[in-house]
Amino acid sequence: MNGGQVGRSRSAVVQPCARCGARWAVQGKPLHWCPRCHGVLLSPAPVDAPADRRNYRWVARPPGRKSAAAHPVRRPVAAATPRYHQIPQWGLHDRPPAEAVAPRRPLAALSDRIGVLIPLTAGLFVLAALAELGRYGILLRNRTRLIQPWLLWISDGAVTVSAIAALAVALAAAVALVGWLTETRRAAYASLGETDPRTLRALVLGCVVPVVNLVWPGVFLTEAARLRIADGADPRLLRAVRIWWAAWLLNAVLVLVSVLYRFASSLQAQADGVLFSMWTDLVAAGVALASLALVRAFAGLDLRGRPKTLRRWVIATAPARPVIEPVRPGVTERPGVTESAERAPAVAVGNDEVTAEQQEVVAK
Repeated sequence: MNGGQVGRSRSAVVQPCARCGARWAVQGKPLHWCPRCHGVLLSPAPVDAPADRRNYRWVARPPGRKSAAAHPVRRPVAAATPRYHQIPQWGLHDRPPAEAVAPRRPLAALSDRIGVLIPLTAGLFVLAALAELGRYGILLRNRTRLIQPWLLWISDGAVTVSAIAALAVALAAAVALVGWLTETRRAAYASLGETDPRTLRALVLGCVVPVVNLVWPGVFLTEAARLRIADGADPRLLRAVRIWWAAWLLNAVLVLVSVLYRFASSLQAQADGVLFSMWTDLVAAGVALASLALVRAFAGLDLRGRPKTLRRWVIATAPARPVIEPVRPGVTERPGVTESAERAPAVAVGNDEVTAEQQEVVAK
């Protein structure tokens, strides 16, 4: 292997190349790099040195494989310094923070107008009650006198239109209240770091399905009120929920009785049904106002929308003392009245007490 190169020198010590395998005779100081391929030269060793005296070993290559020396080694060419024709855009950008996406509010279109829908509902039910009262008055007058047809048409139209309008607006207000209940419960649970365990579907079905909606709205409101009270709200909020619940149940009973009056056969029962419908409409208007008061109570407001002032009672640990000393009449000196007369005890005359000064006046 590269015997000619070894034969050029009479030295028996050679340095094999770790890359191309050529052996170079050592002449003077050992070399570090192979003159052919610029590979690393191993440490000098005799040509016929056994393997235990060498710090390298020979590796057999399969036949037909070309030596690595056949391929010239290409040194990497230093790349040119990068230059930019414009300011690079790959750096960090100081973008403004993205606005937080507001959570989706179901039924927000109606719940935002709850302060208008509920008073409007109460007003329409009052008009319906007045229409029923007018019809009852016509029935009383009809016992002795005939009623003009146009007056009957006006009465029937007023009752029908006011009832339909009141029911339509009441339905919209009920949907708005369901949306408000959902948002209130979500906010109450979020203030405690929790999520509402009841889904929107359960809340809607509990408030809309007949007979079921007599119980579950009160339960939903009670849960929300207890959470708000635990968070520091007014403790009277739970009492407001119970008052609304009682009014809601009373209204349901009156509606059921009013519907049963529609099936009466006698004229007197029908007339009583008209009067009972009037009271039902008035109670429905009261329930609407109670709903408005409940909504504003959860917001910390009174029925008129003013902030509530909390009155807190403190246990007294000492007897009450007046802040301002009571005013006592002073003694004025009068000429001719001696000190003994002023200090004279009161004398009872009949059932009246007469002082010394009054005795002097009587004596004069």
